[in-house]
Amino acid sequence: MVQKLKNIEYAKILKLEEELTNQPGQIISKTLVQNKNVSLTLFSFDKGEEISSHTSEGDAMVTVLDGTGRFTVGEEVFILNKGETLIMPAGIPHAVYGEDKFKMLLTVIF
Repeated sequence: MVQKLKNIEYAKILKLEEELTNQPGQIISKTLVQNKNVSLTLFSFDKGEEISSHTSEGDAMVTVLDGTGRFTVGEEVFILNKGETLIMPAGIPHAVYGEDKFKMLLTVIF
């Protein structure tokens, strides 16, 4: 029997940026792990797509896997490229915008 955490198999090499494809005019997500302590979700954004300002009960860490995204945390704006990571503190409003097509891994610690 193959064991897995929601959508990730144990002891298997993954190329996270290949787990999702960019779709015209859409944001696609794939939850990899979700429990009371942590949530791991992959996202792909088409250029110009966005998630509007919202807050989270947990600290959120985003790592851009491909492309370029714009992240607004409180009043600050950050442009992240492939391989860059940003921490967004719990309770602080944040938003995400596709400066270009991009993919990211979102880790939330509750």
